[in-house]
Amino acid sequence: MTGYGRATKSHAGKTYTVEIRALNSKQNDLRLRSGQYLHQYEVKLRRLILDRVKRGKLEVNVEVADETGGGGVKINTALLNQLYKDVVGAIHGNDETGGLNILPTGLDGTHRSHQNGLYAALLRIPGIVETGSNRLTDEDWPHLEATALACVDHLNEYRSQEGTVLAKDLADSCRGIAALLEEVAPYEEVRVQSVRDRMEKHLKDFMGRNNVDKNRYEQEILFYLEKMDINEEKVRLKQNCDYFLEILNNKDAVKGRKLNFISQEIGREVNTLGAKAYAAEIQKLVVGMKEHLEMIKEQLANVA
Repeated sequence: MTGYGRATKSHAGKTYTVEIRALNSKQNDLRLRSGQYLHQYEVKLRRLILDRVKRGKLEVNVEVADETGGGGVKINTALLNQLYKDVVGAIHGNDETGGLNILPTGLDGTHRSHQNGLYAALLRIPGIVETGSNRLTDEDWPHLEATALACVDHLNEYRSQEGTVLAKDLADSCRGIAALLEEVAPYEEVRVQSVRDRMEKHLKDFMGRNNVDKNRYEQEILFYLEKMDINEEKVRLKQNCDYFLEILNNKDAVKGRKLNFISQEIGREVNTLGAKAYAAEIQKLVVGMKEHLEMIKEQLANVA
């Protein structure tokens, strides 16, 4: 489900900040944004977060800032100059074969402008500019870990509050289906008698009552009524609704998949009930059940 968490911790002049945004997803998907200083700790940080956050698309931002300015900014001049020579050599090599002259040598000002532009482009390459203040050491990791744990706690608290509201909506919709199911019973006997009367009328209109074998006729009536019987569907639908509420109220941290499976079973029973209804009143109740079921499906997309 959706959620947001943020935590900041300062120690020895360094400030550690971790921010997590969570969106709905059937799987765990974590995208980590941080500087290169985190590389050796990235796997540990990912595992720490994924072990405590169940399901969701997670966007994690990590920042480490040295408020004292210690370490400063360092440029890998050896690598920068080597890259510059390689690029210039490649360009002049293209000139000899008739390529474009990207670095003209005619005018000093023009040449200097192109030279500066090339240096500026090379400075964007990872590894050229190193921010010493953001380098993580073994002493930094415990503080970053504590910050990440605090951020996860904030995120889970946010999701828990949202989950309480979602649980109430899901329970209300499920109870709505069960309540409509209770209203089906008064119409069952009426619909059976209605079907018998309709068949009697058709028989009288087309064949005449005296031209029909009574025993065979009654057998056909019973066979037809058995196909209309909805007792099994009613029992299973009631059981599924009860099971849905049971799972919803238990203490499991992850219950979204189970609730999804149960909602699918509820949908099958509701559809079968509608197919066997043969009564306008029951069909209206089935439409109401499907409306509640659709609300359940929409909300389950937000449940972990």
